[in-house]
Amino acid sequence: MDAAVSPQRLIVARVSLPNPLPDKAADTTAEQPWPVRVLSLKISDYVDRMSQLWVEGQVVQFNPRGGTAYLTLRDPDVDMSLSVSVPMNAVNAMAVPLAQGARVVLQAKPTFWTKRGTLQLEARQIRPVGIGDLLARVEILKRTLAAEGLFDADRKRPIPFLPHRVGLITGRGSAAERDVVENARRRWPAVRFELREVAVQGANAVTEVVAALRELDAHPHVDVIVVARGGGALEELLPFSNEAMVRAVAEARTPVISAIGHEVDQPLLDLVADWRASTPTDAGKRVVPDAAHERGTVETGRERLRRALARRLEHERSGLRALVSRPVMADPVALVRQRRVELTSLRERAATRLEARLHRAADEAEHLRRQVVALSPQSTLERGYAVVQHRDGRVVMDRDDVGAGELLRVRVARGDFGVRPVSSGTEDAGATRTSTARKATAATATAAKTTAAKTAAAKRPAAKTAARSTPARTSTPAKVTKATKATTATTATKATTATTKAARTADSEQPPVTPRTDGDVGPTP
Repeated sequence: MDAAVSPQRLIVARVSLPNPLPDKAADTTAEQPWPVRVLSLKISDYVDRMSQLWVEGQVVQFNPRGGTAYLTLRDPDVDMSLSVSVPMNAVNAMAVPLAQGARVVLQAKPTFWTKRGTLQLEARQIRPVGIGDLLARVEILKRTLAAEGLFDADRKRPIPFLPHRVGLITGRGSAAERDVVENARRRWPAVRFELREVAVQGANAVTEVVAALRELDAHPHVDVIVVARGGGALEELLPFSNEAMVRAVAEARTPVISAIGHEVDQPLLDLVADWRASTPTDAGKRVVPDAAHERGTVETGRERLRRALARRLEHERSGLRALVSRPVMADPVALVRQRRVELTSLRERAATRLEARLHRAADEAEHLRRQVVALSPQSTLERGYAVVQHRDGRVVMDRDDVGAGELLRVRVARGDFGVRPVSSGTEDAGATRTSTARKATAATATAAKTTAAKTAAAKRPAAKTAARSTPARTSTPAKVTKATKATTATTATKATTATTKAARTADSEQPPVTPRTDGDVGPTP
């Protein structure tokens, strides 16, 4: 038998099988399964073919036994670990003593134990991870998360002014817990906390902090979450720069306050949190308001409100006094009285104008009535006029149409009667002209006698005046006599002219007959 064949394979070869086994896992069936030993050997063969590699992790357990040290290497971000065996010579060769919680990088070869079915690493070299390497990796992670926008200011949520309940994640019995609680209750005694005590360093820190954060984020009464830890070495604060924790804070719906270490410490949790406190004490002061300060603010506001109200009342009181002191307010009915006087005056003027308008309208109506009465045919008859008609009913329009002895009908205001003219119209016209001429001659003679009497009466005082005057004026009576004669002649001429005009007028004074709308005619006055 070949010396390269392992003992396990010899054991398998010595076992006689009734039927040949499938060569591949895909060929197995329920009737032809692989025994456990076959599967373990095939896994071992696959792991043995793996080459050596360098792996990084955090030492969770360290147990040296004789010339070999057994330790558990845990992933710093997730809850995964592997068992590692390393010679003590390699451990003692490290520049820094190996301790639990240290981050290391080691060269190892994966091996599979078929009896137990476990995978482990057989390390050849082990080295501690340097601070510079850790900082470089944190800086790379910081740039990656910043590029994703996890540190942007617009995604940060405001811290509530007075939270109903404060969630606190801190170490077990730590000073950070006392600083946050005491300072918060000193400022606001009624504040209530929801505590979660977890590991804040070591291999379990990330897992426990993230679990507590998610639990408090789901709590219905927690309004803000404080993650607090005291100061420490850079390696101890590395869990708060873990990517899993940073993303958990970014995904939380409740505002988160980071209070890790001191002012100089700045893990990535400070950048993603909604507010960064420099210390746990600062977080206790920031999470709740100061009751004394708020009470003073309230008192100041009340005093300002009281003064403002007093000023407003005084201003309104002054305005009211100014209004009351006005004359119109001293005698409130003065304005009404003035308007009442104006209204009474306007009513009187309206009544006067209306009365005058009514009187004027009545006068116009009376005038129109009188005009109608005056222009009516009956009114003309009542003034003494009459309508003369022939026997056949024709109205007498011309006196030449009337013959002597003709029976005419005369219509007057109250009835009618018949008449017979004693002469014809032509004879009456000649007699009328002769009578008119005689009257004119008599009037002329009367006027001449009157003028002569006035002249004689005027001569007497003129003669008396001439007798009292000087002899140089003896010719005055002669001049008076000539003037008197001239006056008499002028008067006689005017009388003759008047007589002639009277005679002419007498011929035309016969009243014309005007026809009416009702068939009756009467003389025009």
